[in-house]
Amino acid sequence: MRFPPFFLIFFCWGALSIYSQNKQLLYDFNEIPQALLINPGVQTDFKWYAGIPALSGISIQAGSSGVSAYDLFADDGVDFNSKVRNRLLGAMTSRDELSGTYQFELINVGFRSQDPSVFYSFGIYNEGDAIGYWFQDYALLAIEGNADRLNRRFQLGDLKTRGEIMNVFHFGVNKVLNGKLTVGARAKIYSSIFDFNSTRNKGFFVTRPGENNILSSRFNADMKWRTSGINALKTAASDDTLGNTIIKRGFFGGNLGLGIDLGVTYNLNKQTVLTASLLDLGFIYHSNDVENYILKGDVTTEGVEVILPGALANPDRDFWQDLVDNIEEIIPFENNFNSYIAFRPTKLHASLRHNWGEPVLRNIDCDCGPNNVGANRAPKYVNGVGAQLYMINRPRGPQTALTAFYMRRIGNVLALKTTYTVDKFSLTNIGLGINLQAGPINFYAMADNLLGYQNIANSRYASFQLGLNIISWGKN
Repeated sequence: MRFPPFFLIFFCWGALSIYSQNKQLLYDFNEIPQALLINPGVQTDFKWYAGIPALSGISIQAGSSGVSAYDLFADDGVDFNSKVRNRLLGAMTSRDELSGTYQFELINVGFRSQDPSVFYSFGIYNEGDAIGYWFQDYALLAIEGNADRLNRRFQLGDLKTRGEIMNVFHFGVNKVLNGKLTVGARAKIYSSIFDFNSTRNKGFFVTRPGENNILSSRFNADMKWRTSGINALKTAASDDTLGNTIIKRGFFGGNLGLGIDLGVTYNLNKQTVLTASLLDLGFIYHSNDVENYILKGDVTTEGVEVILPGALANPDRDFWQDLVDNIEEIIPFENNFNSYIAFRPTKLHASLRHNWGEPVLRNIDCDCGPNNVGANRAPKYVNGVGAQLYMINRPRGPQTALTAFYMRRIGNVLALKTTYTVDKFSLTNIGLGINLQAGPINFYAMADNLLGYQNIANSRYASFQLGLNIISWGKN
């Protein structure tokens, strides 16, 4: 029987475990061009900007909601097997997850049109995202077995996982409609490098007392594991052409898809601002290098029937092999190469911000600064405080995070944002973002869950972002 290459999937988890795409520090940080990627309707002051290739936007996030490395491997005098039973089998549930994402910008450019109310942006970035939920009943069955759990149904639906790596080509338009309302949209083309997903599994495995043998096992399954691009990467790795294959598949040589981002900023009054964005409303159609594995059916087996003393007449009979052959014959396993559609994990951001203090102005008589106050632009104040909401669509339902934040501007050179976020990974997530403007050079750096850096092995969440841009405000 041929099974999916699980070792490769776990490798992908390891490669991508570098959390769930919530960029609360960057969101609505208007001084940074990359804020346009999270809200295409953000208020902008740039005449043009250009990201330094490969340095303009790097973000890595990883999280585990159930257990940390310290929980399992700390030298605390507790036996490792006891830790596995108490902290994995005893404490985690099928809603706990390991997830990760990274984003790496290749090109990011923006410029204002002859109509100063319109701003265009475009670029390319590479993105990877993966999530795997704790397969609770699988782990229990593998570690402790079912000898003491007759009549218990082990749920096959505990297996839910997905992951992908792709290049994203994007073009956005930002439009100031009036002094209160700014809207934006961004079109995307996805070029998938590889994808795997197994998110709609159903069924169970149960063992009961048998009629013709001691035990009877029932296997009821409706499971599917879909992949694309993985076989091409395996072949390229063996041929020493992995780099060329990744580049080819990332630049329209793999599977393609379409998506759109939408965003809006609305000034309730001069000092109170409401924002919202909806990202990655899209899909990828996988038809190239596709291989799927399907397990569907309802079968019952009582193993190999051994009738004594007749069975002793053939002492060389391999009863174990008979059982394996029997299972392979009756389990309805299939693999095919059918195309499939994978929808992107759609994300929602929203915020409410109140500003106060003196407006930060470079030169009130000149319409040329990064903080100018034109007829269609709101001023930037020294202080800002507010709340943000984040949601992402995941295989076990929407995942939510709430953030409170404070922003502080120090002249036209330095801007700071600090956040406190509550989500399923941490209740003590404090983050800090810094934006430095030295003439046309823009540098930003951000890190989340700062308290976790006291003991990284004991932290269940980590995130950082940084980038380098050249910005011109000019004169509109």
